[in-house]
Amino acid sequence: MSRSSFHSLALAIALLSTAVALGAALAHLFELPNKIGLTRDDYFIVQGIYRGWSMLGFVLLIQLISIVAIIVLAQQDRDVRIFGCVALICLIAAQMLFWTFTYPANVATENWTKIPANWQVLRRNWEYSHAAGAVCQLAGMTALIIAALVRRR
Repeated sequence: MSRSSFHSLALAIALLSTAVALGAALAHLFELPNKIGLTRDDYFIVQGIYRGWSMLGFVLLIQLISIVAIIVLAQQDRDVRIFGCVALICLIAAQMLFWTFTYPANVATENWTKIPANWQVLRRNWEYSHAAGAVCQLAGMTALIIAALVRRR
């Protein structure tokens, strides 16, 4: 398989894995207006729909590896490298938001099965960090699409 073929494959995998990650991220973003004002009991009930979503974590690893591969394989294509780096920065930013705000809320609430006194602060952190992460993933997907469009064959 040629270097160009590997590059095409990496780009396809990056686009697909980013699309899957973006789908989950946008679900969080679009549910925010309907969930942010729920009562405590209703909110904790609704949060139960996310049990099992952690299994999608492997998609982020595939996304990371494929984006790094794009950057490495695009040695002769400066524009693709730049947009690959933008996509990587977006993925890292989304993960920083998750590990800084979302994950601690999950831990403090034992994945939304325990109601601590500061649950409203945790809810706000959880909801808005997911929304910001969705914006990062959308920007990353945009960068990958541009990389695919400007790529020299």
